[in-house]
Amino acid sequence: MARLDVPEGNGLEAHRVWMLAPHMGAGVAAMSEAVYAKSSLAIREREVARMRIAQLNQCVV
Repeated sequence: MARLDVPEGNGLEAHRVWMLAPHMGAGVAAMSEAVYAKSSLAIREREVARMRIAQLNQCVV
């Protein structure tokens, strides 16, 4: 669940959150490309890092 007010409407919560700042989509897409397609980390190492970051942000892993 997001920690901000998400606009009401149809569709996934994540899609409705992006409606708040659609101009940021290109930057996030570039970051995802760098992390998932151009990373020097193995998949297992990347997943451990993702899980630890989620823990630090008090998200459910």
